[in-house]
Amino acid sequence: MKGDWNVSKGKLKQQYAQLTDDDLVYTEGAADDLVGRLQDKLGKSKREIVKLLNDL
Repeated sequence: MKGDWNVSKGKLKQQYAQLTDDDLVYTEGAADDLVGRLQDKLGKSKREIVKLLNDL
């Protein structure tokens, strides 16, 4: 993930109020876990989630 993850988390939480801090836990090398959690929570495809994260 590029940039400051804390800023990106804030943007996501503003845009999607249903996301919690636990949903947005990111550890280096575990991006697939994050994408999977966001897919489940937001009901979007993997492609949509990856685009959303890249556009932050």
